[in-house]
Amino acid sequence: MNKKLREKIVEDMKQRLSAKRFKHVLAVADAAVKLAHHYGQNEEKAELAGLLHDAAKEESLKCMQDSARILYGSTLDDEVMQRPELLHGYAAAAYASLTYNIFDNDVLRAIAYHTTGHIEMSPLEKIIFLADYIEVNRDFPEAEELRKIAFIDLDRAVLKGYDTTLDYLIKQEKAIYTGTVANRNALLAEVKKADGV
Repeated sequence: MNKKLREKIVEDMKQRLSAKRFKHVLAVADAAVKLAHHYGQNEEKAELAGLLHDAAKEESLKCMQDSARILYGSTLDDEVMQRPELLHGYAAAAYASLTYNIFDNDVLRAIAYHTTGHIEMSPLEKIIFLADYIEVNRDFPEAEELRKIAFIDLDRAVLKGYDTTLDYLIKQEKAIYTGTVANRNALLAEVKKADGV
């Protein structure tokens, strides 16, 4: 990503987001670049997706829905469309595409799926998913363990991320997105297959 585009996006995020969310976005981009470097992936794409992954996080549900429909039409299920914590990634991908003419499918998918994940995630998608967990400002109990695993085994780290989220949602008595469970189980099967189990 050229310097001018990066500066424009950073300034835009600074204006669009709260100070806390802006700090998070910068830290996710930094973690994503480090993970991309470690795993031999495109660092510019990782930074771009990291900077834009929460671009729609603080929008109203209606605004998120309108944005997501532009890029995804009616392909998103009702559960996603009614829950901002799930929808914001899709809305952010639409924002990235419409505002910055980003049409790289790998970048857009990494932004869209950074919360829910999905079956058969690309390395970049896994990197953004994980960077959101391991950025330096995250201080939940499992964050440090996730930071270590993330640089050892990408798939196991994503699996641990899923498990951490599911555990949190259960303890908080919050609804669990059925797609996340399916995505987690598919990855678990891949990890076990790779282990010969």
